[in-house]
Amino acid sequence: MMKVGIMGGTFNPIHMAHLILAQSSLEQLGLNKVLFMPSKKPPHKRNDMITEDWHREKMVELAIQGNPHFELSRVELEREGTTYTADTLKELTSQNPEVTYYFIMGADSLFQMESWWEPETIFRLAHIVAAVRGNETRTELKEQAELLSTKYNAFIHILNTPYLDIASHELRSMAESGSSIRYFVPDAVYDYIKGHQLFLGKEQK
Repeated sequence: MMKVGIMGGTFNPIHMAHLILAQSSLEQLGLNKVLFMPSKKPPHKRNDMITEDWHREKMVELAIQGNPHFELSRVELEREGTTYTADTLKELTSQNPEVTYYFIMGADSLFQMESWWEPETIFRLAHIVAAVRGNETRTELKEQAELLSTKYNAFIHILNTPYLDIASHELRSMAESGSSIRYFVPDAVYDYIKGHQLFLGKEQK
């Protein structure tokens, strides 16, 4: 069986924490590759706050270039309607029954998963990979993983990663206020954001 990671999100913009989580998952779980999968219409975010698909797709391409184990997936961008992880996993596992999928996320998402669309489907069709990113402690994360593992018969892996408290919405706010986001994102992504004047306030454009 191939082991394939999925790093999903709006990537608005993609940043270093995304890449570190993906690389850590690849190494610690022995994955064959990681799919970076931009969401089209996530249910928990306002569509008018999301940068156009082609910008987010291009930033992902720029961020992962040079890593042969990272790959862009357009599965969710090409599907109409609200983007649900459960539907994505149904599609992927149906098309690729020989693959075991590992869905990578920050700890905050693990604590919210039971409010997602068909969480039992997600736990059934994929292993979950989580890492401490924000205010949660590793102990709290392990307790939540044990609770969900018992309730849903799920496979949940806790990554051994450094503390990574970077959020895309904070980077957008920084850029809008005129602060530099250099080094929070890959150089190629930073240049793209500057070149296309993304995330700037109206007075800055």
